[in-house]
Amino acid sequence: MIRGIIFDFDGLILDTESTVYQSWREFYQQYGHELPFEEWGQVIGRSSNEHFDPLARLEARLGRELDRAVVGEQRLQRELELVMQQPILPGVVDYLNAARRLGLKLAVASSSDIDWVGWHLDRLELRRYFNVVHTSDDVTHTKPHPELFQLALASLGIAATEAIVLEDSSNGVTAAKQAGIFCVAVPNALTHQLPLDHADLRLNSLAEISLERLLQNIDREAF
Repeated sequence: MIRGIIFDFDGLILDTESTVYQSWREFYQQYGHELPFEEWGQVIGRSSNEHFDPLARLEARLGRELDRAVVGEQRLQRELELVMQQPILPGVVDYLNAARRLGLKLAVASSSDIDWVGWHLDRLELRRYFNVVHTSDDVTHTKPHPELFQLALASLGIAATEAIVLEDSSNGVTAAKQAGIFCVAVPNALTHQLPLDHADLRLNSLAEISLERLLQNIDREAF
């Protein structure tokens, strides 16, 4: 029986991933270079710059250092400008309200930091739905390591078999599966290009199926 749902944040609740990538692409293009998705895709779902530093990569291509404080602020302002134009992704609020009606426990487990996730959840008036919010500040290892999901389970007081994870990235799906949790991949406009075959189920959008119907299917097919 499912007792809780763990939501990713970036790309699942709000499409920050497409906007981050767009801001970096525009930044590269200012210097006459491209940032292929094949390079960028490896960082999606991980902590920022943990495995791929896009600014260092651009500096290597240019053969010179850039003023990181100045260009970083410019790039970040463009990212925020794009993010603020994004609505909550389809079906998210319906799932949250349905989960509340069903008495399910809810968590956010994100590889981003709490300043980023918390600010957006407050701005979008979504934090009240969640029993716990766990981010990179709470763990030693972020996705694809399972630690974030293991912590969310412990905080909710439920077993892995009593939860489902909603994720948009390959790294997030890997983390969920390593934690032993049924994982539903819900890719966005950017992450649909990533390999997500290791998810238990894939949806085009949370608006594609109601939470009640999803839970019925999971109970019938997975357990």
